[in-house]
Amino acid sequence: MPELRQDPVTKNWVVIAKERAKRPDDFIRKRSVAEPHVCPFDYGNESMTPPEVLAFRPENTLPNSPGWSVRVVPNKFPAFTPENGSETTMNNFYRLRKAYGAHEVVIHGPEHNLSLATYPNEQVAEVLRAYILRLRHHEEQPYGNYVQILINHGKEAGASLEHSHSQIFVTPIIPEVVRNELVGSASYYNENRRCVFCDMIEQERIISERLIDRTENYIVFSPFAAKLPFETWILPMHHQARFELLTDDNRYKLASIFKKTLQRFYIGLNDPPYNMYLHTSPRGYDKPESYHWHISIIPKLTIAAGFELSTGMWINITSPESSAAFLRNALD
Repeated sequence: MPELRQDPVTKNWVVIAKERAKRPDDFIRKRSVAEPHVCPFDYGNESMTPPEVLAFRPENTLPNSPGWSVRVVPNKFPAFTPENGSETTMNNFYRLRKAYGAHEVVIHGPEHNLSLATYPNEQVAEVLRAYILRLRHHEEQPYGNYVQILINHGKEAGASLEHSHSQIFVTPIIPEVVRNELVGSASYYNENRRCVFCDMIEQERIISERLIDRTENYIVFSPFAAKLPFETWILPMHHQARFELLTDDNRYKLASIFKKTLQRFYIGLNDPPYNMYLHTSPRGYDKPESYHWHISIIPKLTIAAGFELSTGMWINITSPESSAAFLRNALD
């Protein structure tokens, strides 16, 4: 029988449709081959992007020239800009304002055909360092109420360029999905005096059937109420609300398990398109004891159809337990 499962954080329901389920290896796709073209993220093409706002490079190299290892530039076609304006209404009914904020691209490295699944751990750790520095920068800006870091990997997942990169969106408002997590986790804490994410970690550690990987510092699992096939979360084992407070030691440890998790997708599902996003506590949030930063990775293997769009409820045709088992064994 299909099951309804409730997310313990947001209280949203999902359908785990076991009767419609596919075997995990049914999702393995033929790896796409990109058409050759001039890539603005490659070495030597720095003039094709806006001037860099951050770059890790030797001191003897000039800005906006080759020699960098990680580079951050403003998005050429931004969804948010630092230009502010007051809120207005249309016909005293519709509210509107300028999309005040920032929109940047983190170029993961100069090699066109490598990704975070195939770069060395040290390179992945440098990408995480760029995340932390840009989080800290934007949270000090008047528009920086929330910083959303994400990866669209592959054309089907929304990437317009093949070269491995992340995007940083900085918004003056707390996005709905994040707001729902904050409200749900605060409600759970008020009732139980514990972090719901910490309790979730303890449950997954004990039950273990949705567990994918675990170290002393981090845990990887498929959530009980996974919305889509192979949805995977990475969380710190010990409570931490703000990602940007990571120590260098924990950043390197996160880089290792983050890369290893992406390798599970790369090898097990033949480098599928995926969306990755980081949820962290907003600046000034007054209940840090209730929230726990986490990374979510969702391969783009199915599409939202009429039921999902009309109800906001997801139907997952592969159980989290079978997805986790498949990913656990992907590197064997």
